[in-house]
Amino acid sequence: MKNKYSKIIVFLIGIILINYIGSKIYKRFDLTEDKRYTLSKTTENILANVDEIIGIKVYLEGDFPAEFKRLQIETKLHLEELKIRNKNIHFRFINPIENAQELIEKGLEPSRLQVEENGKLSEIVLFPFAEINYKDKTEYVSLLKDIFSNSQDEQLQSSIQNLEYAFAHAIHKVTTVKSKKIAVLRGKGTLDDIYLFDFLKKLGDYYYLAPFSLDAVAEQPQKTAHQLFNYDLAIIAKPTEKFTEEEKYTLDQFVMQGGKTLWTLDNVHAELDSLMQTGESLVYPRDLGLTDLFFNYGVRINPDLISDLYSSQITLATGNIANKTQFNNFQWNYFPLTNSLNNHPINNNIAPVNFKFPNSIDTLKNNITKTVLLQSSPLSKVVGTPTIISLKSISQKQDPANFSNGNKPLAVLLEGAFKSAYSNRVKPFELDNYKENSTNTKMVVISDGDIIANEIVKGKPIELGVHKFINKRYGNKDFLLNTVNYLLDDSGLINLRSKTIKIAFLNKQKAYEEAVKWQLINIIFPLIILGVFGLTFNYFRKKKYS
Repeated sequence: MKNKYSKIIVFLIGIILINYIGSKIYKRFDLTEDKRYTLSKTTENILANVDEIIGIKVYLEGDFPAEFKRLQIETKLHLEELKIRNKNIHFRFINPIENAQELIEKGLEPSRLQVEENGKLSEIVLFPFAEINYKDKTEYVSLLKDIFSNSQDEQLQSSIQNLEYAFAHAIHKVTTVKSKKIAVLRGKGTLDDIYLFDFLKKLGDYYYLAPFSLDAVAEQPQKTAHQLFNYDLAIIAKPTEKFTEEEKYTLDQFVMQGGKTLWTLDNVHAELDSLMQTGESLVYPRDLGLTDLFFNYGVRINPDLISDLYSSQITLATGNIANKTQFNNFQWNYFPLTNSLNNHPINNNIAPVNFKFPNSIDTLKNNITKTVLLQSSPLSKVVGTPTIISLKSISQKQDPANFSNGNKPLAVLLEGAFKSAYSNRVKPFELDNYKENSTNTKMVVISDGDIIANEIVKGKPIELGVHKFINKRYGNKDFLLNTVNYLLDDSGLINLRSKTIKIAFLNKQKAYEEAVKWQLINIIFPLIILGVFGLTFNYFRKKKYS
């Protein structure tokens, strides 16, 4: 009897020890093929810097169809993984319907989505956002990727694989003090502030911004150059005036000092406003004086136009009804919609980017690594300039056979150690810290100045990438933000965008058509197995005791 009680006591003590050890030592194993629940080193480093409580409100509580339930579950699993890494992560799911008006006032617009259940279509309203609060900072995370060209299943898959980047990026933003500085070039006919408003407003959340003019180079070249060297990135947005040798030399040496650059350039003069006034417009080359600079770096922007059958629309007045002007939308081949053929962190998982009168880019052989980020579709062609373009072409039937010059580069990333364009040349002015070769640095060259410009409605800027007439959203803003983040990111955060997962979704049409069959199988098959087991058991029982 004593031995019996001893065994029970030892057993109970063993259970208590196992539970205690289990509460102290916790380990999860990711057995998925794509390692979707394994956090990257970058995310772990970001979480390690969280020293106070981060409160996360997820507006995904409620009764959702199966697909969106999947997004809810995946979001919860990811947040649990974050909480395991850092106990300061606190989250809760909230039903947004109870606070709908408050969320709308915060700028969180609901998503209206079509769902199919039992062969019937219905509409649901979602607020697919998370609110992150840290100290006195608040950041909102969009959980549903807005990719209008994809199917709903693809949209959900993109949203799920974007979860780690979205939360890591937001946490990094609220927990990190701004340090990088961006110079926004002024003068040389660059875009006015109102056209850069939305993009710069968003950039200002992450980086220090300041206007910078090269006008002083003519009188104070050394001082101006050294002032520019204090910045980490220079944005040159659609200059229209020719650069002097002193200005080019200053920008060249900025690159040699390790500075990053984002160029959005028009190498031809083509504007929609002048076209709308007369119906025709002369397109001719624009000399910015930058050809030798880019040729040395390894690219050439050609003085031509890209015409693409895969394009966005323009809105034209087509008549009057009851003294009211009627407008219609037409495909405009000179506004290509571009996608990427690679999986680079800059352009992965974004909507098509809308270009306006872009030029083709040639890549040249040198020691610089070049990555084509965006290019025209296979159904595109190059139009030489000078030429006259006319709105009459909209009504003309397009022959796809004439659009066979496709996949022309429109945005190129250059990475490596650059050689100065003024090597073995007379320098425009003396510079005490002149460099002939740079350290490893990066630049992005885009052959469209308007890619960075938001549209204006009633004198006020609207969101970058939104078509003001048809309210369609393009990927311009995401692409440019990713570009700047990639050029300036030292933490490797932008690389999380390359994470891909594969989620198996149910074939709704097939499931609906075969619903009765599978219902019968699920009901009858278990009964058959149970009946066979009962008969077999009864047979052997009778045989044993007969």
